[in-house]
Amino acid sequence: MNRDRVYLEHILECIRRIDEDVAAGREAFLASHTIQDAVLRNLQILSESAQRVSQKAKDMRREIPWRDIANFRNRVVHDYFHIDLDIVWGIIHHDLPQLKQAVQSLAANKPS
Repeated sequence: MNRDRVYLEHILECIRRIDEDVAAGREAFLASHTIQDAVLRNLQILSESAQRVSQKAKDMRREIPWRDIANFRNRVVHDYFHIDLDIVWGIIHHDLPQLKQAVQSLAANKPS
């Protein structure tokens, strides 16, 4: 779990940075390429870290959509020009809070 904890803490740091980047709201996010780039980069890094979490740890939190997170990373990296920022905004506000809670629990080594 030690190695996993490093990746889990990294995921949480990415979420913290995203929350900070979008604190000014949706309009600021949509208007700023710099904010968009920062958010997408942190989502990419978050996804990379999620892929490195051990299968044992992933099995402890099956409600986390591990495969979807990996697929999102592939989309950001390989299909960058077709990123829908409205979908990204939805991920930020609907999916990341749930992911944060589940990852915090997993990092604390609490069962689901």
